[in-house]
Amino acid sequence: MLRAAWVRGAWLLGLWTVLIGTGLADLACGLLAAAAATALSLRLLPPSGWRVHPVALARLALRFVGQSVVAGVDVARRALDPRLPLRPGFVSVPLRIPPGPARNAFASLASLLPGTLPVADDGEAVLFHCLDVAQPIAAQLGAEEAAFRRVLGDRSREPGPR
Repeated sequence: MLRAAWVRGAWLLGLWTVLIGTGLADLACGLLAAAAATALSLRLLPPSGWRVHPVALARLALRFVGQSVVAGVDVARRALDPRLPLRPGFVSVPLRIPPGPARNAFASLASLLPGTLPVADDGEAVLFHCLDVAQPIAAQLGAEEAAFRRVLGDRSREPGPR
């Protein structure tokens, strides 16, 4: 908890100095504001066991950009070419990430990929609306979840229930 408080406080004070400046009076107010914001953030969002790994995050970002381009082109082709069928529907995808902020972050990331949109979460699986249910949506999202778990420090690679 103490480490989380220091890290959050440092980030908040850094943000304050970027926005306001480094004058003596500004820093005094910034220290008070950062301390109050840190205490509030720890109360509203207690630290979890997850730790972001920067290298895995960079890999996920590159993967996300590449897949977004490929998926975006595919969605555009399907929308503009009447010969390519759209088979919209819902796919339930069991996730290994437990319910909470990390799972919500993953669902938000998945919603940015063209053709998938999370619509419900029952605690065991997330229901995704997809443009083409004939595609291997569950497998693709399983791979995305594995990459996301690596960002959070979960090195287990065995597949969850699918």
